[in-house]
Amino acid sequence: MAEQERPEAYLKGYAEALTCACATGRKLTRDELDSLRIQGERAAEAGIGLRVLVRAHLAAAQGVRGELTVVARDHLLPCVEQAVDAFAEGHERAQRLAVRQEEAARREFVDDLLYGRSDLGRLAERAVRFGLLLSHAHAVAVAQSSDPYDDGHLLTRRVESALVARFSDRRILLTTKDGRLICIAPGDQSDVLSFFAKQAYAATDDGRVAVGRAHPGAGGVVHSYEEALNALDLADRMGLEDPVLHASDLLVYPVLTRDRQAMAELVRSALGPLKGARGGAQPLLDTLIAYFDTGCVAAEAARRLSLSVRALTYRLDRIHKLTGADPGNPVHRYTLQTAVIGARLLDWPHQDL
Repeated sequence: MAEQERPEAYLKGYAEALTCACATGRKLTRDELDSLRIQGERAAEAGIGLRVLVRAHLAAAQGVRGELTVVARDHLLPCVEQAVDAFAEGHERAQRLAVRQEEAARREFVDDLLYGRSDLGRLAERAVRFGLLLSHAHAVAVAQSSDPYDDGHLLTRRVESALVARFSDRRILLTTKDGRLICIAPGDQSDVLSFFAKQAYAATDDGRVAVGRAHPGAGGVVHSYEEALNALDLADRMGLEDPVLHASDLLVYPVLTRDRQAMAELVRSALGPLKGARGGAQPLLDTLIAYFDTGCVAAEAARRLSLSVRALTYRLDRIHKLTGADPGNPVHRYTLQTAVIGARLLDWPHQDL
């Protein structure tokens, strides 16, 4: 064992201080206590555990005891208590500093990774320290709820404990960002993200989880993360109720809005006449949303809207008269349903197009 790895290497002057203090009946001096704190810090930096060090202090004190007079021995225990307390204080202080430095390095890495900053080669090197191999494909899952997550959040620790217990041998990174809980896992290990989604959802009353697709490289992590964020935003705008969303299931929506100008024109053309209805366009738009979401089953749509079937049928007839498109006609239905999706994505009629 190297000298710096032996606990005795951090007890320099300890026995002498005990002997002198016990012989005179005094307490340890400020300088002696400061020396013990410094040695405690150095021992922590060397990675030596506190229990091993305390045993070494007690063993050294036992050696000193045999050399003391009967009267001096009465002062030994209080001096040992002073010494061990000062040493432990230095050891704990160094550990707290190391934890803060590790947390800062981890936070900086997460920020660089999720925002695509920093040189990709250097980012890949740093990733190994946190358990990721960026040469492989990765997927990202993002959980959010009304109660923001942070690293010290009870739910964060609960989900982390569950993941570690289940997948301790996997390369997984769990972190928080902007009040959301984020899990990054290898792209071929979908079971990890499924388990994470289940745990994150079960831990909250109103939580929702989105899972991005797997993409290769450091840039792939950013891509998957953005897909998950977009899925959460899309769920809010579209009123999707699923607690777990997969970006791969929602690809049609980005396709529909890729040409925003064309979609806005479709909404204005197909649904614009609804603004002329009594009460405005929103009640009739809600009618179309419920009708299409229920697979065009009038009875179920009426139930969702708290209407009678007759009232719902009246609204559908009114839509037909205003727009010229019949929601019950398969040809017209596709145009109307696409326009309704566009309206929800573009927040029409609340936003002018």
